[in-house]
Amino acid sequence: MRKRYKIAIVANSSWNVYNFRLNLLKKFKAERFEVLIIAPVDEYIAHLDKEHSDRHIPLKSLSRKSTNPSKDFALTWELYRIYTKEKPDLVINYTIKPNIFGNIAAKLAKVKSICVVTGLGYTFLKEGLIKTIANTLYKTSFLFADKVIFENQDDKNLFIEKRLVKASKALSVKGCGVNTQHYQPEYSVPNNDLVFTFIGRLLYDKGIVEYVEAAKIVKKRYPDAKFCVIGELDIENPSTISREQLVDWIDKEYIQYQGTTNDVRPYINKSDVITLPSYREGLPKVVLEGLAMGKPIITTQTAGCRETVEHGKNGLLVPIKDAEALANAMLTMIEISPEERKTMGQHSRKLAINTFDDEHITNFYLNVIDHIMTGSPISSTHTTTADSQSKKV
Repeated sequence: MRKRYKIAIVANSSWNVYNFRLNLLKKFKAERFEVLIIAPVDEYIAHLDKEHSDRHIPLKSLSRKSTNPSKDFALTWELYRIYTKEKPDLVINYTIKPNIFGNIAAKLAKVKSICVVTGLGYTFLKEGLIKTIANTLYKTSFLFADKVIFENQDDKNLFIEKRLVKASKALSVKGCGVNTQHYQPEYSVPNNDLVFTFIGRLLYDKGIVEYVEAAKIVKKRYPDAKFCVIGELDIENPSTISREQLVDWIDKEYIQYQGTTNDVRPYINKSDVITLPSYREGLPKVVLEGLAMGKPIITTQTAGCRETVEHGKNGLLVPIKDAEALANAMLTMIEISPEERKTMGQHSRKLAINTFDDEHITNFYLNVIDHIMTGSPISSTHTTTADSQSKKV
Protein backbone atom coordinates (compact mmCIF):
# COMPACT_ATOMS: atom_id res chain seq x y z
CA MET A 1 0.00 0.00 0.00
CA ARG A 2 1.26 3.45 -0.92
CA LYS A 3 2.18 5.71 2.01
CA ARG A 4 -0.14 8.64 2.75
CA TYR A 5 1.97 11.59 1.64
CA LYS A 6 1.41 15.27 2.29
CA ILE A 7 1.56 16.99 -1.12
CA ALA A 8 1.65 20.75 -1.75
CA ILE A 9 0.45 22.01 -5.15
CA VAL A 10 1.82 25.49 -5.91
CA ALA A 11 0.62 27.69 -8.79
CA ASN A 12 0.27 31.35 -9.77
CA SER A 13 -3.55 31.31 -9.45
CA SER A 14 -6.39 29.24 -8.05
CA TRP A 15 -7.84 29.45 -11.58
CA ASN A 16 -4.84 27.51 -12.89
CA VAL A 17 -5.31 24.76 -10.32
CA TYR A 18 -9.05 24.53 -10.96
CA ASN A 19 -8.77 24.46 -14.76
CA PHE A 20 -5.80 22.15 -15.18
CA ARG A 21 -5.17 20.05 -12.05
CA LEU A 22 -8.52 18.72 -10.83
CA ASN A 23 -7.78 15.25 -12.19
CA LEU A 24 -4.53 15.11 -10.24
CA LEU A 25 -6.11 16.45 -7.07
CA LYS A 26 -8.87 13.82 -7.22
CA LYS A 27 -6.31 11.05 -7.76
CA PHE A 28 -4.28 12.25 -4.79
CA LYS A 29 -7.38 12.33 -2.59
CA ALA A 30 -8.32 8.85 -3.78
CA GLU A 31 -4.84 7.73 -2.64
CA ARG A 32 -5.62 9.33 0.76
CA PHE A 33 -2.87 11.93 0.36
CA GLU A 34 -3.14 15.13 2.36
CA VAL A 35 -3.33 17.84 -0.31
CA LEU A 36 -2.47 21.51 0.17
CA ILE A 37 -3.16 24.11 -2.51
CA ILE A 38 -0.83 27.09 -2.29
CA ALA A 39 -1.93 29.85 -4.66
CA PRO A 40 -3.24 33.43 -4.69
CA VAL A 41 -6.92 33.80 -3.93
CA ASP A 42 -9.33 34.38 -6.81
CA GLU A 43 -12.95 33.50 -7.52
CA TYR A 44 -12.06 29.89 -8.39
CA ILE A 45 -11.09 29.11 -4.83
CA ALA A 46 -14.80 28.54 -4.13
CA HIS A 47 -14.74 25.54 -6.50
CA LEU A 48 -11.75 23.86 -4.85
CA ASP A 49 -13.64 22.09 -2.07
CA LYS A 50 -12.88 19.11 0.17
CA GLU A 51 -13.22 16.75 -2.78
CA HIS A 52 -10.07 18.26 -4.22
CA SER A 53 -7.90 19.32 -1.30
CA ASP A 54 -7.61 19.51 2.46
CA ARG A 55 -6.69 23.18 2.66
CA HIS A 56 -5.96 26.26 0.60
CA ILE A 57 -3.10 28.48 1.73
CA PRO A 58 -3.27 31.92 0.08
CA LEU A 59 -0.13 33.36 -1.47
CA LYS A 60 0.15 37.10 -0.87
CA SER A 61 3.49 37.91 -2.54
CA LEU A 62 3.04 36.38 -5.99
CA SER A 63 2.65 38.90 -8.79
CA ARG A 64 2.57 37.30 -12.24
CA LYS A 65 3.75 40.35 -14.17
CA SER A 66 6.19 41.89 -11.68
CA THR A 67 9.91 41.83 -12.47
CA ASN A 68 10.84 43.49 -9.16
CA PRO A 69 13.53 41.35 -7.43
CA SER A 70 12.33 42.45 -3.99
CA LYS A 71 8.88 40.98 -4.72
CA ASP A 72 10.43 37.74 -5.91
CA PHE A 73 12.51 37.59 -2.73
CA ALA A 74 9.32 38.17 -0.71
CA LEU A 75 7.64 35.30 -2.57
CA THR A 76 10.59 32.98 -1.89
CA TRP A 77 10.54 33.92 1.79
CA GLU A 78 6.76 33.47 2.04
CA LEU A 79 6.93 30.01 0.49
CA TYR A 80 9.90 29.04 2.65
CA ARG A 81 7.91 29.94 5.77
CA ILE A 82 4.91 27.95 4.56
CA TYR A 83 7.05 24.88 3.83
CA THR A 84 8.86 24.97 7.15
CA LYS A 85 5.53 25.28 8.97
CA GLU A 86 3.54 22.71 6.96
CA LYS A 87 6.39 20.25 6.34
CA PRO A 88 5.00 18.67 3.16
CA ASP A 89 6.60 15.46 1.91
CA LEU A 90 6.65 16.84 -1.61
CA VAL A 91 6.00 20.14 -3.41
CA ILE A 92 4.76 20.17 -7.01
CA ASN A 93 5.33 23.55 -8.67
CA TYR A 94 3.34 24.78 -11.67
CA THR A 95 3.85 28.00 -13.69
CA ILE A 96 6.99 30.10 -13.98
CA LYS A 97 7.40 31.80 -10.62
CA PRO A 98 6.61 28.74 -8.49
CA ASN A 99 8.97 26.72 -10.72
CA ILE A 100 11.75 29.17 -9.93
CA PHE A 101 11.17 30.75 -6.53
CA GLY A 102 8.94 28.04 -5.08
CA ASN A 103 11.54 25.45 -5.96
CA ILE A 104 14.37 27.47 -4.40
CA ALA A 105 12.24 27.85 -1.26
CA ALA A 106 11.70 24.09 -1.18
CA LYS A 107 15.45 23.51 -1.33
CA LEU A 108 16.03 25.94 1.55
CA ALA A 109 13.30 24.20 3.55
CA LYS A 110 14.77 20.77 2.70
CA VAL A 111 11.58 19.59 1.00
CA LYS A 112 11.53 17.34 -2.06
CA SER A 113 10.15 19.00 -5.18
CA ILE A 114 8.88 18.51 -8.71
CA CYS A 115 8.76 21.35 -11.23
CA VAL A 116 6.21 21.08 -14.04
CA VAL A 117 6.83 23.20 -17.14
CA THR A 118 3.38 23.58 -18.68
CA GLY A 119 4.51 25.83 -21.54
CA LEU A 120 7.13 28.44 -22.24
CA GLY A 121 4.88 31.48 -22.16
CA TYR A 122 5.49 35.12 -23.05
CA THR A 123 8.80 35.39 -21.19
CA PHE A 124 10.41 32.56 -23.15
CA LEU A 125 8.90 33.39 -26.53
CA LYS A 126 10.22 36.97 -26.63
CA GLU A 127 13.93 37.62 -27.17
CA GLY A 128 15.70 40.01 -24.84
CA LEU A 129 17.02 40.57 -21.35
CA ILE A 130 13.98 39.15 -19.58
CA LYS A 131 14.35 35.85 -21.44
CA THR A 132 18.06 35.71 -20.57
CA ILE A 133 17.30 36.32 -16.90
CA ALA A 134 14.50 33.73 -16.95
CA ASN A 135 16.82 31.12 -18.46
CA THR A 136 19.42 31.78 -15.76
CA LEU A 137 16.81 31.48 -13.03
CA TYR A 138 15.41 28.27 -14.53
CA LYS A 139 18.88 26.75 -14.70
CA THR A 140 19.64 27.68 -11.09
CA SER A 141 16.31 26.49 -9.75
CA PHE A 142 16.30 23.19 -11.61
CA LEU A 143 19.58 22.23 -9.97
CA PHE A 144 17.52 21.73 -6.80
CA ALA A 145 14.48 19.94 -8.24
CA ASP A 146 14.15 16.19 -7.81
CA LYS A 147 12.43 15.95 -11.19
CA VAL A 148 11.37 18.40 -13.91
CA ILE A 149 8.32 17.35 -15.94
CA PHE A 150 7.52 18.88 -19.32
CA GLU A 151 4.10 18.68 -20.94
CA ASN A 152 5.56 17.92 -24.35
CA GLN A 153 8.71 16.32 -25.69
CA ASP A 154 9.85 19.43 -27.62
CA ASP A 155 10.09 21.58 -24.50
CA LYS A 156 11.98 18.85 -22.68
CA ASN A 157 14.49 18.55 -25.52
CA LEU A 158 14.88 22.33 -25.76
CA PHE A 159 15.67 22.73 -22.05
CA ILE A 160 18.19 19.88 -22.20
CA GLU A 161 19.85 21.32 -25.32
CA LYS A 162 20.16 24.74 -23.69
CA ARG A 163 21.53 23.08 -20.55
CA LEU A 164 18.77 24.50 -18.40
CA VAL A 165 18.06 21.08 -16.91
CA LYS A 166 20.01 17.84 -16.65
CA ALA A 167 18.71 15.06 -18.87
CA SER A 168 18.67 12.73 -15.86
CA LYS A 169 16.08 14.95 -14.14
CA ALA A 170 13.85 15.63 -17.15
CA LEU A 171 10.65 13.73 -17.99
CA SER A 172 7.81 14.38 -20.39
CA VAL A 173 4.09 13.67 -20.10
CA LYS A 174 1.19 14.14 -22.52
CA GLY A 175 -0.15 17.37 -21.04
CA CYS A 176 -2.58 17.61 -18.14
CA GLY A 177 -4.94 14.97 -19.54
CA VAL A 178 -8.66 15.00 -20.28
CA ASN A 179 -11.57 13.23 -18.61
CA THR A 180 -12.95 11.27 -21.55
CA GLN A 181 -16.07 10.35 -19.58
CA HIS A 182 -16.88 13.99 -18.79
CA TYR A 183 -16.04 15.15 -22.32
CA GLN A 184 -17.92 12.87 -24.69
CA PRO A 185 -19.38 13.25 -28.16
CA GLU A 186 -22.97 14.47 -28.00
CA TYR A 187 -25.65 14.42 -30.62
CA SER A 188 -26.34 17.81 -32.13
CA VAL A 189 -28.20 18.96 -35.21
CA PRO A 190 -25.62 19.43 -38.03
CA ASN A 191 -24.87 23.05 -38.89
CA ASN A 192 -25.81 24.23 -42.38
CA ASP A 193 -22.83 26.59 -42.27
CA LEU A 194 -19.67 25.41 -40.57
CA VAL A 195 -18.87 26.73 -37.09
CA PHE A 196 -15.20 27.21 -36.20
CA THR A 197 -14.48 27.83 -32.53
CA PHE A 198 -11.48 29.38 -30.79
CA ILE A 199 -11.36 28.80 -27.01
CA GLY A 200 -8.61 30.37 -24.93
CA ARG A 201 -7.22 33.55 -23.48
CA LEU A 202 -7.25 36.36 -26.03
CA LEU A 203 -3.49 36.60 -26.47
CA TYR A 204 -1.39 37.31 -29.53
CA ASP A 205 0.63 34.18 -28.65
CA LYS A 206 -2.54 32.06 -28.88
CA GLY A 207 -2.93 33.12 -32.51
CA ILE A 208 -6.17 35.05 -32.00
CA VAL A 209 -5.15 37.68 -34.56
CA GLU A 210 -4.41 35.03 -37.19
CA TYR A 211 -7.75 33.39 -36.39
CA VAL A 212 -9.62 36.61 -37.09
CA GLU A 213 -7.58 37.37 -40.23
CA ALA A 214 -8.33 33.86 -41.51
CA ALA A 215 -12.03 34.39 -40.75
CA LYS A 216 -12.00 37.49 -42.95
CA ILE A 217 -10.48 35.52 -45.83
CA VAL A 218 -12.92 32.62 -45.50
CA LYS A 219 -15.96 34.91 -45.26
CA LYS A 220 -15.17 36.32 -48.71
CA ARG A 221 -15.98 32.90 -50.17
CA TYR A 222 -18.37 31.55 -47.54
CA PRO A 223 -20.02 34.57 -45.91
CA ASP A 224 -22.27 32.40 -43.73
CA ALA A 225 -19.40 30.52 -42.05
CA LYS A 226 -19.33 31.25 -38.32
CA PHE A 227 -16.28 32.02 -36.20
CA CYS A 228 -16.88 31.82 -32.47
CA VAL A 229 -14.49 33.07 -29.79
CA ILE A 230 -14.67 32.07 -26.13
CA GLY A 231 -12.16 33.47 -23.67
CA GLU A 232 -11.08 36.39 -21.58
CA LEU A 233 -8.75 39.34 -21.86
CA ASP A 234 -5.83 38.47 -19.58
CA ILE A 235 -4.86 41.96 -18.47
CA GLU A 236 -1.81 40.71 -16.53
CA ASN A 237 -0.29 39.13 -19.63
CA PRO A 238 1.80 41.42 -21.89
CA SER A 239 0.59 39.43 -24.90
CA THR A 240 -3.09 40.26 -24.43
CA ILE A 241 -5.03 42.04 -27.16
CA SER A 242 -6.73 45.33 -26.35
CA ARG A 243 -10.38 45.64 -25.44
CA GLU A 244 -10.75 48.09 -28.33
CA GLN A 245 -9.44 45.49 -30.77
CA LEU A 246 -11.94 42.92 -29.52
CA VAL A 247 -14.84 45.35 -29.77
CA ASP A 248 -13.80 46.25 -33.33
CA TRP A 249 -13.85 42.56 -34.38
CA ILE A 250 -17.29 42.12 -32.84
CA ASP A 251 -18.70 45.30 -34.41
CA LYS A 252 -17.45 44.29 -37.86
CA GLU A 253 -18.96 40.80 -37.37
CA TYR A 254 -15.71 38.98 -38.05
CA ILE A 255 -16.36 36.86 -34.97
CA GLN A 256 -19.17 35.93 -32.61
CA TYR A 257 -17.81 36.58 -29.13
CA GLN A 258 -19.32 34.28 -26.50
CA GLY A 259 -17.54 35.69 -23.42
CA THR A 260 -16.16 33.27 -20.84
CA THR A 261 -17.54 30.07 -19.36
CA ASN A 262 -16.79 27.45 -16.72
CA ASP A 263 -18.11 24.69 -18.99
CA VAL A 264 -16.95 24.60 -22.60
CA ARG A 265 -18.83 21.42 -23.50
CA PRO A 266 -21.96 23.09 -24.94
CA TYR A 267 -19.79 25.31 -27.13
CA ILE A 268 -17.61 22.45 -28.35
CA ASN A 269 -20.74 20.41 -29.03
CA LYS A 270 -22.16 23.13 -31.29
CA SER A 271 -18.86 23.48 -33.16
CA ASP A 272 -17.78 21.72 -36.32
CA VAL A 273 -14.05 22.40 -35.94
CA ILE A 274 -11.99 23.43 -32.90
CA THR A 275 -9.28 25.86 -33.97
CA LEU A 276 -6.18 26.93 -32.01
CA PRO A 277 -3.45 28.68 -34.06
CA SER A 278 -1.13 29.09 -31.05
CA TYR A 279 2.55 29.96 -31.39
CA ARG A 280 3.58 27.35 -28.78
CA GLU A 281 1.88 25.37 -26.02
CA GLY A 282 2.69 22.94 -23.26
CA LEU A 283 -0.15 20.79 -24.51
CA PRO A 284 -3.41 22.66 -25.09
CA LYS A 285 -6.21 21.49 -22.81
CA VAL A 286 -8.99 22.88 -24.98
CA VAL A 287 -7.75 20.82 -27.92
CA LEU A 288 -7.77 17.71 -25.72
CA GLU A 289 -11.36 18.51 -24.80
CA GLY A 290 -12.21 18.91 -28.48
CA LEU A 291 -10.57 15.55 -29.22
CA ALA A 292 -12.54 13.84 -26.46
CA MET A 293 -15.80 15.28 -27.81
CA GLY A 294 -15.03 13.93 -31.25
CA LYS A 295 -14.26 17.13 -33.14
CA PRO A 296 -11.81 17.73 -36.00
CA ILE A 297 -8.96 20.04 -35.01
CA ILE A 298 -7.04 22.79 -36.79
CA THR A 299 -3.91 23.81 -34.94
CA THR A 300 -0.31 24.77 -35.60
CA GLN A 301 2.78 22.77 -36.46
CA THR A 302 4.52 23.76 -33.24
CA ALA A 303 5.53 22.34 -29.87
CA GLY A 304 2.61 20.97 -27.90
CA CYS A 305 0.02 21.55 -30.60
CA ARG A 306 1.37 19.12 -33.19
CA GLU A 307 1.19 16.25 -30.68
CA THR A 308 -2.61 16.47 -30.75
CA VAL A 309 -3.16 16.08 -34.51
CA GLU A 310 -2.36 13.37 -37.01
CA HIS A 311 -2.46 15.54 -40.11
CA GLY A 312 -5.27 14.55 -42.42
CA LYS A 313 -6.66 11.96 -39.99
CA ASN A 314 -8.19 13.91 -37.11
CA GLY A 315 -7.42 17.43 -38.27
CA LEU A 316 -5.02 19.73 -40.05
CA LEU A 317 -1.73 21.35 -39.04
CA VAL A 318 -0.66 24.80 -40.30
CA PRO A 319 2.44 26.97 -39.79
CA ILE A 320 2.41 29.50 -36.95
CA LYS A 321 1.68 33.17 -37.68
CA ASP A 322 0.23 32.31 -41.11
CA ALA A 323 -3.36 33.51 -41.48
CA GLU A 324 -3.51 32.52 -45.16
CA ALA A 325 -2.50 28.92 -44.44
CA LEU A 326 -5.01 28.83 -41.59
CA ALA A 327 -7.74 30.12 -43.92
CA ASN A 328 -6.87 27.44 -46.48
CA ALA A 329 -7.21 24.76 -43.79
CA MET A 330 -10.61 26.19 -42.84
CA LEU A 331 -11.68 26.16 -46.49
CA THR A 332 -10.60 22.53 -46.73
CA MET A 333 -12.79 21.69 -43.74
CA ILE A 334 -15.75 23.46 -45.34
CA GLU A 335 -15.30 21.74 -48.68
CA ILE A 336 -14.81 18.14 -47.56
CA SER A 337 -17.92 16.06 -47.00
CA PRO A 338 -19.77 15.81 -43.65
CA GLU A 339 -18.84 12.11 -43.61
CA GLU A 340 -15.13 12.98 -43.85
CA ARG A 341 -15.43 15.45 -40.98
CA LYS A 342 -17.28 12.83 -38.95
CA THR A 343 -14.50 10.30 -39.57
CA MET A 344 -11.94 12.88 -38.44
CA GLY A 345 -13.93 13.43 -35.26
CA GLN A 346 -14.07 9.70 -34.55
CA HIS A 347 -10.30 9.51 -34.92
CA SER A 348 -9.99 12.45 -32.48
CA ARG A 349 -12.04 10.55 -29.91
CA LYS A 350 -9.84 7.45 -30.22
CA LEU A 351 -6.70 9.57 -29.85
CA ALA A 352 -8.07 11.19 -26.70
CA ILE A 353 -8.82 7.81 -25.11
CA ASN A 354 -5.65 6.02 -26.12
CA THR A 355 -3.15 8.81 -25.50
CA PHE A 356 -4.51 11.71 -23.45
CA ASP A 357 -6.97 10.17 -20.99
CA ASP A 358 -6.75 11.37 -17.36
CA GLU A 359 -5.82 7.94 -16.07
CA HIS A 360 -2.64 7.85 -18.13
CA ILE A 361 -1.51 11.21 -16.79
CA THR A 362 -2.37 10.73 -13.11
CA ASN A 363 -0.82 7.25 -13.00
CA PHE A 364 2.34 8.72 -14.48
CA TYR A 365 2.52 11.29 -11.66
CA LEU A 366 2.00 8.60 -9.01
CA ASN A 367 4.81 6.61 -10.58
CA VAL A 368 7.15 9.63 -10.41
CA ILE A 369 6.16 10.38 -6.81
CA ASP A 370 6.88 6.78 -5.79
CA HIS A 371 10.27 7.07 -7.48
CA ILE A 372 11.15 10.26 -5.60
CA MET A 373 9.86 9.10 -2.22
CA THR A 374 10.96 5.44 -2.25
CA GLY A 375 13.53 5.08 -5.03
CA SER A 376 11.34 2.72 -7.05
CA PRO A 377 12.04 2.79 -10.81
CA ILE A 378 10.07 4.99 -13.18
CA SER A 379 8.44 2.53 -15.54
CA SER A 380 8.23 4.90 -18.54
CA THR A 381 8.20 8.56 -19.54
CA HIS A 382 5.08 7.79 -21.59
CA THR A 383 1.59 7.50 -20.22
CA THR A 384 -0.11 4.89 -22.38
CA THR A 385 -1.44 2.05 -20.24
CA ALA A 386 -2.67 -1.34 -21.30
CA ASP A 387 -6.04 -0.97 -19.63
CA SER A 388 -6.78 2.17 -21.68
CA GLN A 389 -7.43 0.01 -24.70
CA SER A 390 -10.51 -1.47 -23.04
CA LYS A 391 -12.25 1.88 -22.56
CA LYS A 392 -15.36 2.46 -24.60
CA VAL A 393 -14.91 4.77 -27.59
